[in-house]
Amino acid sequence: MPNFAANLSLLYPELPFLERFVAAARDGFLGVEYLFPYSWPAQELRDRLVDNGLTQVLFNLPPGDWDAGERGIACLPGRTAEFEDGLGQALEYARVLGCRQINCLAGLRPESLTESEARDTLVENLRRAARKLAPEGITLMVEAINTRVDMPGFVLDTAETALAVIDATGEPNIRLQYDIYHMQIMSGDLVRSIERHLDRIGHIQFADNPGRHEPGTGEINFGSIFSALDRMGYSGWVSAEYHPSVATPETLSWLKSATAS
Repeated sequence: MPNFAANLSLLYPELPFLERFVAAARDGFLGVEYLFPYSWPAQELRDRLVDNGLTQVLFNLPPGDWDAGERGIACLPGRTAEFEDGLGQALEYARVLGCRQINCLAGLRPESLTESEARDTLVENLRRAARKLAPEGITLMVEAINTRVDMPGFVLDTAETALAVIDATGEPNIRLQYDIYHMQIMSGDLVRSIERHLDRIGHIQFADNPGRHEPGTGEINFGSIFSALDRMGYSGWVSAEYHPSVATPETLSWLKSATAS
């Protein structure tokens, strides 16, 4: 059975954020992730983890101005100092939270920026970040996000483009964050895709498609996928990162089925 985590930025929207830790533990999750921890003191988040017996699985580097539409700055020339500052802030949180994985959102490419300029900047920023995180025993994640529905202009849109950038860094502590929802939109053939890239995948996230809701609301056969992960021997975390169509506890039949098998 996969190790399931809850993304608290999306799940339990019916609750204040700090109350979501209790809910996740109560419902059977072993770990949690969220987009960004920076609005709360690190020690307060640490206390919520400890009190509820949860592992901090993942969070993202600062993304730039999220409210203004930025989705990462790692591909943007001229933002290197800001990227470095954000990396330092993320590392401080990771130390307190005991988090061994940090995701880097690559960012949206402006029309004024060529693909090669964006890629070169991204590779260099990832290389520096990986080298800073390595002595701490932290793995840097790189995620591909679909450009058809959710993020037009995102610089990494398939597992293959993300892996090519990872290879270009030459750093051993960078791995692929594989999001089942995004990869279903971009390429499909999920089980074979995961199997093909299994030795490069460090973290998996999921939601059904279309709609990005819980399993059972769309076209993806999650029972088959979870069974395949067990068969492949995947030992990393699998995080529920979906928008619940109803109150979150009412969407967890997939978790009950998976943990009962």
